[in-house]
Amino acid sequence: MCPHASDAREPSAPTKVSEYFGCNVFGPETMRLLLPKETYRRFQEAVDNGRRIEPDIANAVASAMKTWALSKGATHYCHWFQPMTGYTAEKHDSFVEPSGDGRAIENFSGRHLVQAEPDASSFPSGGLRATFEARGYTAWDPTSPAFLMELRGGATLCIPTIFVSYNGQSLDDKTPLLRSCEAINRASLDLLKLFGVQARKVHPTLGPEQEYFLIDRSAYNSRPDLLLAGRSLLGAPSPKGQQLEDHYFGSIEERVFAFMTDAESELYKLGVPVKTRHNEVAPNQFECAPVFEEINVAVDHNQLVMDILDRIAVRHGLAALFHEKPFAGVNGSGKHCNWSLATDAGRNLLLPGQTPQENLQFLVFLVCIVKAVHDNPLFLRAAIASSGNDHRLGANEAPPAIMSVFLGEHLTKVLADIENGVAPKNQDKQWMHFGIDRIPPILRDNTDRNRTSPFAFTGDKFEFRAVGSSANTALPLTILNAIVADRLIEARKDIEAQMRAGKSLNDAAIEVLRGYFKSAKAVCFEGNNYSAEWAQEAKRRGLPNVDNSAEALEGFSRKDNLALLERLGVMSEAEALSRQHVRLERYVKDVEIEARIVIELAQSMIVPAAVAYQNRLIESVRGLRELLPAEPSLQTQTELLRQVARDIDRVHKGVEALRASLGKIEREAEGGKKALLVCRELKPLFAPLREACDALEGVVDSSLWPLPKYREMLFLL
Repeated sequence: MCPHASDAREPSAPTKVSEYFGCNVFGPETMRLLLPKETYRRFQEAVDNGRRIEPDIANAVASAMKTWALSKGATHYCHWFQPMTGYTAEKHDSFVEPSGDGRAIENFSGRHLVQAEPDASSFPSGGLRATFEARGYTAWDPTSPAFLMELRGGATLCIPTIFVSYNGQSLDDKTPLLRSCEAINRASLDLLKLFGVQARKVHPTLGPEQEYFLIDRSAYNSRPDLLLAGRSLLGAPSPKGQQLEDHYFGSIEERVFAFMTDAESELYKLGVPVKTRHNEVAPNQFECAPVFEEINVAVDHNQLVMDILDRIAVRHGLAALFHEKPFAGVNGSGKHCNWSLATDAGRNLLLPGQTPQENLQFLVFLVCIVKAVHDNPLFLRAAIASSGNDHRLGANEAPPAIMSVFLGEHLTKVLADIENGVAPKNQDKQWMHFGIDRIPPILRDNTDRNRTSPFAFTGDKFEFRAVGSSANTALPLTILNAIVADRLIEARKDIEAQMRAGKSLNDAAIEVLRGYFKSAKAVCFEGNNYSAEWAQEAKRRGLPNVDNSAEALEGFSRKDNLALLERLGVMSEAEALSRQHVRLERYVKDVEIEARIVIELAQSMIVPAAVAYQNRLIESVRGLRELLPAEPSLQTQTELLRQVARDIDRVHKGVEALRASLGKIEREAEGGKKALLVCRELKPLFAPLREACDALEGVVDSSLWPLPKYREMLFLL
């Protein structure tokens, strides 16, 4: 039984998640029920081996999919894709077609399933398409299951697809991701063959932890900056923020708990394996995280997580905020991408083995990843670049823009021993005793966790913490997959070269490991990434620290990065440059929109409120001067009046400076030069204007202040 969206919490709904998990997913269980056994076998074989699905199989799957969707109340279907906007897109088509006799029938064939043609001209293409070149194609991705999206108005069958241009170039985030998965699959299998491992497939796995804020919907609707830009552009700090550290892992407030329960119910129906939920560090900040999945499905599921959280929040009179820094002065939000590699047999390649051979294989993969990060820091930085993430990275609660790797004390010692030619000793996990009879001892892992590191090894996976909370994880993980695949290919060649020179596999692998770690160890850092000392140390080590997206996005146009993507078949040069163009354009538009919002807020809301308060003070000062000319408070109120008048003047000057800078930038050509102007000339003008507005908020009568304050948004739900 699958509960309807509107009755998921009624007593008649299932109480066990296992009874309805995945009920709105056209997954293997449903396909086995609705498809002939041989048809299902041929379909699964084609998917597993990356082969083309024959038309008769596509027709059979489409017929079964239609039967299933109609039985669950669906009237329309759509190709669900991920354009370079960072969001998802869909165009709904009805199953109904006229039958020619004044009646209608439901029709859905393999042709409808496999391919559709949405208009490509209105999506960002980064120069791959001109405005008049409208044709684009969506093509079925059978590796990610179709699902039913239930809304109160009905249900729609959503079919995950890629999105390409008329010339076959990728216009989406999924196509390069799938190509990168193929690249890392080939590279991993070739390397595993050296170790005698017979695997059919290696796929990246992902478990993205999603951070977000919740605020009351009425406050959200009363803040044009949150409504239009996703973050508060003005606002004085609350007297209490996160200083007491009392929100993290605290008890979940009842209204939030009800929201989380409803959201999880909807996600479970969509087959999203949400596992954890908890309060985060900042007030009204929260996190949810799923169980690991194959990366393509995990990326799709994370897009659904954001969609569902947003929809369910509205039902509860709340607003979910995914911006990386919606509130100044408190923690921002990230999307910690827990990434690993697994074989088709379910073996995690980043989990140390039980034998010396398995451990050597593990170390080869581990060091290849470390060297990939060391050799490509600007590429990884470009992949996570956005206007929102610029506010978060290095803001004393998120990893800095410096790409570094945390390995932990044990692995660092092992690799140092290998570098120095010393045989590393096997270090078993240690039991931790607490001296309390009723508390049993627990095992201590061989590595600690470093939550300040942008790329930390946590025992059986890497946690890529630098990805922003609003990002589609597809692009950062595409680049990560690509640089690791490239290094694995080189490692196989280097090991084979050592073996041709007469070395055994073990000696050859150790020699390659020694050279790789020696050249890449500068990227490894075990300490506090938040500290100013680390920024200085990183500079001494030659690690780049690019703190803004305007410069970071140049990583896409570096010749060595373009060549890497092209030789792996992940992206052509034109496709890679289009990503840079789209993200530079988005960066410029984000900041320009914020500037216009601030101007409007200051002129139409802040200044009128401040002037109204100023007029009250004028009347008060005038009355005191007439009635009590020697009253000491006259001087106090006069000084308060001067302060308000000065801040109003500062706001006016700040608005004029922003307006002038916007005019200059709008006259510039598009591209990197415009982005640099926005970064270096427009963005610095926000701070003094905000300072003046926030100063007024601190003195103007609260009954006159037109915007919900931080203390109201962060502490009232």
